[in-house]
Amino acid sequence: FVKSLVIQCTKQEICIKQKSIRKPMNNVFVTLYLLAVVVLLPSCESSNSAAIDETTETKVEIKLKNLKYGFDLDRFRVVKKKIRKGDTFSSILEDNGIAYPEVYNILQNIKNKVNVKRLLTGKTYKLLYTKDSITSPKAFIYEPEMDSYNVIQLRDSIYGKKVNKPIKVILKEGNGLIENSLYETMANSGLSDQLTYYLADVYAWNIDFYRLHKGDRFKVIYTEKFVDDSVSIGIERIKAAIFQHAGKDFYAFEFQPDSLKGIVEYFDENAKNLRRVFLKAPVKFGPVTSRYNLKRRISYYSNRIKPHRGTDFAARVGTPILATSDGIVVNSSYSRGNGNYVTIRHNNTYSTQYLHMKRRKVKKGQFVTQGQVIGWVGMTGYTSGPHVCYRFWKNGRQVDPFRQKLPEAKPISNQLKAKYLNAIVDLKTQLDCISFFTESTYINSALALTESDTK
Repeated sequence: FVKSLVIQCTKQEICIKQKSIRKPMNNVFVTLYLLAVVVLLPSCESSNSAAIDETTETKVEIKLKNLKYGFDLDRFRVVKKKIRKGDTFSSILEDNGIAYPEVYNILQNIKNKVNVKRLLTGKTYKLLYTKDSITSPKAFIYEPEMDSYNVIQLRDSIYGKKVNKPIKVILKEGNGLIENSLYETMANSGLSDQLTYYLADVYAWNIDFYRLHKGDRFKVIYTEKFVDDSVSIGIERIKAAIFQHAGKDFYAFEFQPDSLKGIVEYFDENAKNLRRVFLKAPVKFGPVTSRYNLKRRISYYSNRIKPHRGTDFAARVGTPILATSDGIVVNSSYSRGNGNYVTIRHNNTYSTQYLHMKRRKVKKGQFVTQGQVIGWVGMTGYTSGPHVCYRFWKNGRQVDPFRQKLPEAKPISNQLKAKYLNAIVDLKTQLDCISFFTESTYINSALALTESDTK
């Protein structure tokens, strides 16, 4: 086999696609091969003709075993049921012909090996019955998660164990064009909605995903986990992405600058850390309904001006509120106007505050890290709807966080920079070679769908 290169790529870069081409056999080799076949064929035919005649009349049937959960299911009668409200492991066994003394013995044998104390309503379990006169089941199979199952043998040699299914990780590509929201774009592009949250995490310091522009677009390379060959159990991580927002390209490549800590961060094509000291917003998805405004009027019908020194992010009640940076909780309390609120001091320069929480999750004096959940969106205090009022202090003065030139995270070391730039070469080539999702792509997809429907 030989490899050929197909050269075609956006931004005039080289896309390498490997294509195997079968190499023609040498003419001399072909001649010798055919000669050997001609010489040997008669002798083989004459010596083994009887054996061939006998074997052709014998049909050999090979039946593969239907192996699953460690059992040949063809040898059992399988009864599939769902956990009902109030069901317990003991009650299920007793309802299926196993007396309580036997149930107790089973529980003692599987103690500390498999947990059956809490069965989730609606989840599936299977009972395996042998095809004989015994009416009680031989095994109990419970699948609380997609990537594992619990198997308990109830007769003969009693045992219980949790089995993790083998996971296959597949590298995938995707792209999208923003028409409305990122979530809708994922659905229109046939991508997992999980990618919405993964992209939001990668670009949390650079892009406000509730202020995207129509025509923004992205390309992404990511890994997805599968069990049972084709059942997806979710996105593993994003390896590389580019997001075109407001006419600017935001590249992102994963890299682990500290192997001891094991923390994966994202850097751009020039090895600049995407992470900032502060997140763009205290909620992942929440539109800004009121900006920092010192001249805000109380209502359309009043000329009274009341300064608004916070930034309001609307979100549903119960939405997690995140600490926008590392720091110490200096206040976690309640007041008439603020409702439930938390104040964090990040250093001698910066402090932040989060108001109108439904409930607080942190206490005074507690150290919190960037992105940690500190409470949940609510409507406590003086508020007309569910939102979080985010307040920002710099050198003791309340300011607009969107107008601040906030400090960047610790840059990558010079020693690691060369290693990083070398590591992203292939990923960047692959990323640049993915076509952007454009309006014409939508039109072509729609035409193809209409054409297939008419057929």
